[in-house]
Amino acid sequence: MTFPPSAPPLPDVTRVLGIFAHPDDVDFGSGGTVAKWVADGLTVAYLIVTRGDSGGFDDTPREQMPILREAEQRAAAAEVGVTEVEFLDGYRDGYLTPTIELRRDITRAIRRFRPDRILTNSPLRRWDRLAGPSHPDHLAVGEATTCAVYPDARNPFAFPELLAEEGLQPWVVREVWYSGGPNPDHVVDVTDTFDIKLAALKRHVTQTQHIDDLAGILRGRMAALARDAGLPEGHLAEAFTIIRTE
Repeated sequence: MTFPPSAPPLPDVTRVLGIFAHPDDVDFGSGGTVAKWVADGLTVAYLIVTRGDSGGFDDTPREQMPILREAEQRAAAAEVGVTEVEFLDGYRDGYLTPTIELRRDITRAIRRFRPDRILTNSPLRRWDRLAGPSHPDHLAVGEATTCAVYPDARNPFAFPELLAEEGLQPWVVREVWYSGGPNPDHVVDVTDTFDIKLAALKRHVTQTQHIDDLAGILRGRMAALARDAGLPEGHLAEAFTIIRTE
């Protein structure tokens, strides 16, 4: 199973909500693109479902990990120009499924922020890269977010308490960008924002300090994406699948 060909990006987007499973997901897959959006004047916010309590590569006490990772994500967001970062409570790293409760919490965020575009984890697994992009938490958040986009966020009768008790009106998200999925075919040239992406990733100390050549690894992967897309030699890219929802 894979995605259909991407739709062209909407030309009039002003607000983007990034919804991801863990701190660092958005920066690894999309940091250069988000930096470009912010530089272009788009308003970007993040909703992170967990605080990454199962992450890390050393003997940091487990109770400290979610505290550290939340702070790391806020610092990384600041590097790319994102100032609004929200974390959900009650969801554990490694235990996510696309529950009704998760759909409701994502729907609440969508109705509150009212984005034109959502950027999120792919709900489809990549068999060529089982580790990383195909983490079960990523798949769960991608699926829950897709269900929140349609039908939940736009349906006034879905989660009626959001409207009756919180005054959150239905909202139609017009476009979804999936990161980390199979065969991504919309390529963004992020050559000019690579250094910003790298600075953001270095803020995720618990996740990147053990990597000897983070910049080199990233450049290799992103240069390959750029070459495959026909960009000039020396350029770097991130790749997505874009789905229209209307």
